[in-house]
Amino acid sequence: MTTGFVRSVVFLVIFSGCASAVPELKSPPEGLDWSPEAPFRHDKKTEIPAEANGLSHFLEGQLLLGEGNFEEALKEFEAAVQANPSDGFLRFRLATLYLRKGDLKKALVEAETATSLEPKSVENHLLLAGLYSSLGENQKGLKEYNEILKLDPKNQEALLYLGALYLQLEDYARATQSLEEILKLDPNSLLGHYYLGRVRAKSKLYLAAEQSYRKALELNPKSEAVLMDLALVYELEGKTEDAIQTYQRLLQVNAQSVWARKRLGELYVGQNKLDEALSQFEKLEGTETDPRETRIKIGLIFYEKGDFDRAAMEFNLVLAGDPENDRARYYLGATYAELKSDDKALEQFGRISEKSELFVDARVQLAYLYDRREQTQQAIEVLQPALQQKNDSKEIYAFLASLYRKIKDYPKAIQSMERVIALDPKNDQAIFQLGALYDEDKNKERSVAHMKKAIELNPQNAPALNYLAYTWAEMGVQLDESENLVMRALKIEPNDGFYIDTLGWVYYQKGDYPKAVEQLERAVEITGDDPTIIEHLGDAYEKAGKPDRAVARYRDALKNAKENDQIKRIREKIQRLEKKI
Repeated sequence: MTTGFVRSVVFLVIFSGCASAVPELKSPPEGLDWSPEAPFRHDKKTEIPAEANGLSHFLEGQLLLGEGNFEEALKEFEAAVQANPSDGFLRFRLATLYLRKGDLKKALVEAETATSLEPKSVENHLLLAGLYSSLGENQKGLKEYNEILKLDPKNQEALLYLGALYLQLEDYARATQSLEEILKLDPNSLLGHYYLGRVRAKSKLYLAAEQSYRKALELNPKSEAVLMDLALVYELEGKTEDAIQTYQRLLQVNAQSVWARKRLGELYVGQNKLDEALSQFEKLEGTETDPRETRIKIGLIFYEKGDFDRAAMEFNLVLAGDPENDRARYYLGATYAELKSDDKALEQFGRISEKSELFVDARVQLAYLYDRREQTQQAIEVLQPALQQKNDSKEIYAFLASLYRKIKDYPKAIQSMERVIALDPKNDQAIFQLGALYDEDKNKERSVAHMKKAIELNPQNAPALNYLAYTWAEMGVQLDESENLVMRALKIEPNDGFYIDTLGWVYYQKGDYPKAVEQLERAVEITGDDPTIIEHLGDAYEKAGKPDRAVARYRDALKNAKENDQIKRIREKIQRLEKKI
């Protein structure tokens, strides 16, 4: 057959080095019907068989490949296939050249044809399976690998690729089966142990994965891929020291491994070993073609160390070479904020484009800065574009509610907090905050309803328990239930001075003044200078028949009071008692 003849010529070309090395045939081989006079017997020109043309193009293509002229060689192979389209071997060779060129679709057509012409060729099936996998046609790839194993059950290459493909498809049981079959055939298969380790790691069988990787390292102690994967498994297990040692070992094998040095640096950061981390990232600057990311990491380390001036310098260096680097600009803004250089921080955050993925975060930072400067209205305004991009952010709506509360715009604060609850209906803390806003808006009924709802959702919500207890105590209603609620809060947080104040005030409203004095003295001792709690103690002293102590406490409360209503009320109490004393 022609195919066999072509393969014989391939063998001669490949192993003789050039066409001229093929020995001359001085006489016809035995069994070949050859007559030198045959072409001249008739005047009619004899046609050259297509197979001969195909062979000629094939030989020329081989020579061109040897000379490194790939494009011309490809043309010759295409011509060879055109001359002899039923030659499976030529189709196979052409498929490999298309693959080398990166034209997977043409390679697939030729590989499919080659396989149909020579269905028992393991090489054809291997190439076809690989192409299917590369093109994402995984089921067809599986079919081809299984076909190879029917032809050659011990084909380790097919078993390996089959295992890798099952791993990609997350069929870990079949992947394990294929790879273990390789290891039965060859217990020292480096790739078999390596891929089995990967399957086990993906299956979260980390100890078994460690075992496979360590066996692979016995076979090749300097394998970067194995060392990298083993280090990552240690990280997943939380074995940070083992991971660090493995990355260090990898860097002994290849000091230029950017990935290993980055991971090592990041692990040191996680351990708060900032000097060691800095050392790793500074080494990266000399090995990376683009050191901007490393410089950003160095800047972040200086930021964590509190060396904000040096951090700012690193981020500015990145921006000098890459003004569009939003991450560096965002971190520079945060650094200026730490340096209390608010104007510079505002400038950097303000320059981050709305097209940037950091735009929303930058707007939130702007709002915090304006809030810090008591420019609450500006803080509210800069948050609006953030909400246009991210209108499902509970955190931004909660922040906005706190800003509206600051300027006593309770309707808008309530509206913002209701948006938080709409996004998260079972958030007992948000419901508690909404209840507090209704209270400040003088809507006791809704405030009480929301406090009850918060407690219903979370019976351990101590602030809600205390708030409802205090509300009722202030109103002089439900005093037994108030006592019960605040006692529940104190079981959760027994040393909270405000909760103790509530208990004292409940006793006061019940008319149990000795107990009120006892609890309120304790509350003042814990909280110190809260004017309302000190005023409560003065009220209790007065009811307990201790006007001198009451006046002294009222005067202490007056020193710390800021609300006009409270100041006026305390002064009136002092004047009233001084007349009696």
